[in-house]
Amino acid sequence: MILLNDILQLPNPKEVKLRFNLNFGNKRPAIDYFTDQTTASKKKMLDGQYWNYGKKGNFSVGNISIGFVPIPGKTDCWLLFHVGKVTKDLKVRNGVGYEFVDLTNYDMFVGRIVIRFKNQSQNLIRRGDTTLQLCEIEEILPNVYNNDFFPGYANVNFSWRSLQILITKSSWRSALGNQKGVYLLVDCKTGKQYVGSAYGHDMLLGRWETYINTCHGGNKKMKRLPIDYIKDNFYFSILETFNQNVDDQIIIDRESYWKEVLRTRQFGYNDN
Repeated sequence: MILLNDILQLPNPKEVKLRFNLNFGNKRPAIDYFTDQTTASKKKMLDGQYWNYGKKGNFSVGNISIGFVPIPGKTDCWLLFHVGKVTKDLKVRNGVGYEFVDLTNYDMFVGRIVIRFKNQSQNLIRRGDTTLQLCEIEEILPNVYNNDFFPGYANVNFSWRSLQILITKSSWRSALGNQKGVYLLVDCKTGKQYVGSAYGHDMLLGRWETYINTCHGGNKKMKRLPIDYIKDNFYFSILETFNQNVDDQIIIDRESYWKEVLRTRQFGYNDN
């Protein structure tokens, strides 16, 4: 067993704080910001790492701050996305509370170290002297994590912007290109949902490529939305999959079932 600090070699674990970021203040999966790699997404992650809630501060000047996000489809596995040192306490609560500097000597591990850690506390910010010894190295990736692997149909929950990149990956194209299915789009701004289906020769791959190319996929209600709104707020997941030999009518019937269950005709973007 190799532990995280066997690799990082942090000299004083008492001065280390590890933060396990489940999300960054919204429904968007935390890993989504990492794979996005835009300036805005990087800022969102760092703001979340140094955010203070309530009356108590999370860090002290001089602390080494280590940030992780969970990897979808891999239980208790976390990706290292940041190692920094706190240089100033801004005395801000319910906001970004600190200034910091990146510790660039750890850049070679950012986005590559995956640890296994089961957090059995409600506190997602943990002291290094008690937690580093519980963080096992799951793997060190040969390249920076970019979601090349397909996480499994049950674990798909990605934004339009992430899907735009992921759908070009060979593992994703293979997985989506040989399955019919019923899928769900969620507007994370309003909570409205849309149930759709993929069958015939298109499969899930062809259907979702239509959303990447048009944003609205031909849906009347979504056509009324600004394109950038869809790109910023819509998430894709899969409700059910069927192999390519299943009769199309079965998928159509299941699509209708899910529309009824989720009430997407009454409260969402479905209009039939």
